[in-house]
Amino acid sequence: MRFIDLFAGLGGFHKALHELGHECVFASELDPTLQKTYYENWGIEAKGDIKKIVKDDINCVPPHDILCAGFPCQPFSKAGKQLGRDDKRGTLFDEIVKILRHHTPTYFILENVPFIKQHDNEETWNYMHRELTELGYTVNQEIYSPQDFGIPQHRKRIFIIGSLVGLEHFSFDSINEQKMKLVNIHQFIDEHPKHYKLLPKANQDCIKLWQKFIDQIPKETKLPSFPIWGMEFGATYPFEKSYPLKLSVKDLAEYKGNFGCSLNGLTKQHQIEMLPSYARIKKAFPDWKRSYIRQSRLFYEDNKQYVQDVVRKIAKLNSQSWQKLEWNVGESNRRITDYILQFRASGIRIKKVDFFPSLVCTSTQIPIIGWRNRYITKNEALKLQSLEGLKLPPNDNAAFKALGNAVNSKIAKLIAEKLIIEP
Repeated sequence: MRFIDLFAGLGGFHKALHELGHECVFASELDPTLQKTYYENWGIEAKGDIKKIVKDDINCVPPHDILCAGFPCQPFSKAGKQLGRDDKRGTLFDEIVKILRHHTPTYFILENVPFIKQHDNEETWNYMHRELTELGYTVNQEIYSPQDFGIPQHRKRIFIIGSLVGLEHFSFDSINEQKMKLVNIHQFIDEHPKHYKLLPKANQDCIKLWQKFIDQIPKETKLPSFPIWGMEFGATYPFEKSYPLKLSVKDLAEYKGNFGCSLNGLTKQHQIEMLPSYARIKKAFPDWKRSYIRQSRLFYEDNKQYVQDVVRKIAKLNSQSWQKLEWNVGESNRRITDYILQFRASGIRIKKVDFFPSLVCTSTQIPIIGWRNRYITKNEALKLQSLEGLKLPPNDNAAFKALGNAVNSKIAKLIAEKLIIEP
């Protein structure tokens, strides 16, 4: 059967349907670098802006039986601003509807972030479901992650399917029956990769500082499961019933900011600069933030006799995100480099060696194999997205951005295999 691949990226949907014997007759991708990569992988020229295509010449999209689209997720992601259809990328769903209305393909498979169902008090999902059903499609959806099917990556995505011939022949239960236990993560790690990127020295030094911090904590003291916010060590600025920006210069001068620095004798602007970035808000702190601040301060007070020397060095780190640690491995051994690591805006995250965190479209959060002292390679990331054998943009940033936006081909194939029946 004939399919089209919208917002094609690297071609996760293409790989899935190609392996099932279907023929791609059209692809669109806005990014020029990915257009070139798509041609190198599939021999098909991916057209550009789908909004312009639909507006100016929708007939250049040929008739097809299956529409596939991993449309942009940023407008609906919890990690973004959640503007939804107020974001110009959010309206791209409407372009999908226009193509469905014009060509009436028998099937469609869409992919996005799970939060799209909750976005705007479910108004976004209700709108989408209504638009699709009004075109005559029977619609269903399910949330899957690669880890459900043995692939060691935590990456939940919603898969939305539609059929003009009903869904009596299809059930997500048949997909669920194919779930399996996680494959050992080491099977996805190359023993001797040809190309890899070592962790920069500055990052290594930062890890060593936090390792020294952990080593100083008595063995009988449980390491925190909450995020450790180093900036709160010694800080006293108000956060429970008031907040810093509400206070006058004189009142704020009585308190201490980052790592216990005095706020006395400073201008209001300098006082603000000596506060954690997350404390520079003009409203009350949410409960979760107050909890992290409270627990971090208490943990420091209980242990400062052991860690105050290394804390002085942590305070000199250039990035506040490096001054935060997320210890997500419980009471396992306390050597940081035995785990999977990430340098995130929320802090340095330490996680168990069971699956990799979700690949995202920013190269600053590429997972780190701690015991190898390196980032995962592009080849390893391809395996986590079930895109083995595909070429990637030569630039690392562009490659990992594409991988972070990619549709997992294995999951798409499992669904398509059960959904699409030949006439």
